[in-house]
Amino acid sequence: MSTEKDLGTFISDPENLSEGSFYKNSDSVNSDGNPEEEVEKLAQSMGVNQRSLMRKIDLWVVPPFCLLYFLSFLDRVNISNAKLYGLAQDLNLTGNQYNIALTVFFVPYVVFEVAANYCIKFVKPHIWLSALIVSFGAISIGMGFVTNFGGLVACRFLIGITEASTFPSIFYLLSTYYSKAESQRRFSAFFSCTALAGAASGAIAYKIHDLDGTHGLASWQWIFIIEGTITCGCAFILFFTIADFPEESRFLNDNERTFLKKKLEILNGTKSAYEIKNSLKDVGKCFKDILIWLPALAYFGLIIPSYGYAFFAATIINQMGYTAVSANQHSVYPWLAAFVLINITAFLSDRFKRRLPFAMFASVLAIIGLAMILGATEDPHVRYAGCFLTASGLYTAMPLIVCWAALNNGSHIRKSVGTAWQIGFGNIGGIIATFIFLAKDAPVYKPGLSTCIAAVCFSMLCTTAYFFTIRRLNHLKQTENYKIEFEQMEEREQINAGDRNPKFVYLY
Repeated sequence: MSTEKDLGTFISDPENLSEGSFYKNSDSVNSDGNPEEEVEKLAQSMGVNQRSLMRKIDLWVVPPFCLLYFLSFLDRVNISNAKLYGLAQDLNLTGNQYNIALTVFFVPYVVFEVAANYCIKFVKPHIWLSALIVSFGAISIGMGFVTNFGGLVACRFLIGITEASTFPSIFYLLSTYYSKAESQRRFSAFFSCTALAGAASGAIAYKIHDLDGTHGLASWQWIFIIEGTITCGCAFILFFTIADFPEESRFLNDNERTFLKKKLEILNGTKSAYEIKNSLKDVGKCFKDILIWLPALAYFGLIIPSYGYAFFAATIINQMGYTAVSANQHSVYPWLAAFVLINITAFLSDRFKRRLPFAMFASVLAIIGLAMILGATEDPHVRYAGCFLTASGLYTAMPLIVCWAALNNGSHIRKSVGTAWQIGFGNIGGIIATFIFLAKDAPVYKPGLSTCIAAVCFSMLCTTAYFFTIRRLNHLKQTENYKIEFEQMEEREQINAGDRNPKFVYLY
């Protein structure tokens, strides 16, 4: 068999895995000892205190990313709060124009995800991401001065372009600092900022109502202006604090960078492949792999109800009998409940080194919540309780699935493409979400809520399929045929294939 066998074909079908092979490992990767013991010996030999180093990484890596995505999500969903304060009326929006304004954000957001993650290897992350933050903050300010539907659509489209890189790039970068067993609580701490941003959006909107008419501007305009200004200001702070890849990290010394890289090679069973300059052909090969597609489909199923909730929760609460101001206030509390559950579940998931049970639990919780909102049409208290379960379940399940997939991708190119495609393709669900909650269906929104329940069920099916696929691959990679043919592949292809290394164990 030729050692030039196309890796994309090789990895696209689990049945073909015993016909390929892969990679001349470094000594650390090849070792057959206990990985944790090897890492401890490595730390002693290099004079590294692992706990101190981990605290240092947690301090320098996670908080800036939390702030970055908090700002990103805040500027993305504040349009729902602005709508309650008269945006649609002042801009003379008719029919489904509000829904269209929501939709145009997702078109460039989906299209540019993979390209953005590809570019971040060529432009240092702290430069790339802080420039994007300034951009979408400025555009958000501009939304406060639009006077018609066309201006609103243009701003939403530009925000979609500038935000395309934020979410997948953060997951990509985080996955290069932590091992599989360390990752979930860090990923979820970052992702829980989505819940905080949702809560803050409602709380800020609640307070901003008092500015209505100040300097001739309506309260909905002040929402965009104030939140956009905060974003631009924070961008300058983030320029100095956003972490680059570990190999070029500014807060680690040479010894710490070397240790971290070797540690992750030992624990993951693969080289990082950071030094390899990947081509578009390498990117294309990734798309032939079922492990790139199943997590993307699972995330897609969760995005539909998640954005449906983010964009329309305040409106639903408003139609339960609350005033617009009170609806913004009451929209805060389900987000806070979600923040708590996200982090508790993440801690337990890392503690037990399991992903599937917790993802399924969160998904079931979301289904129960959506069913309560759908079914209790005459009881606003039950519908409001359903909002707590819906937000908590959805926003807990999403980081579990994204982190699970990101850490199961073993090389830089697979992490880059995998995270970008999962989030990019998944956000097609955002387009669907904007058109299933139509004004004519208020206040029950039966078609939208029914679609959301079906979407979560679809996500659970894809998540289950992913679980069985990687479990089977874990067994298949231990066969002699797989190991022998693995060794025959060219080194560059072996490294790029990452998690297909026999020593890489998929977490599930």
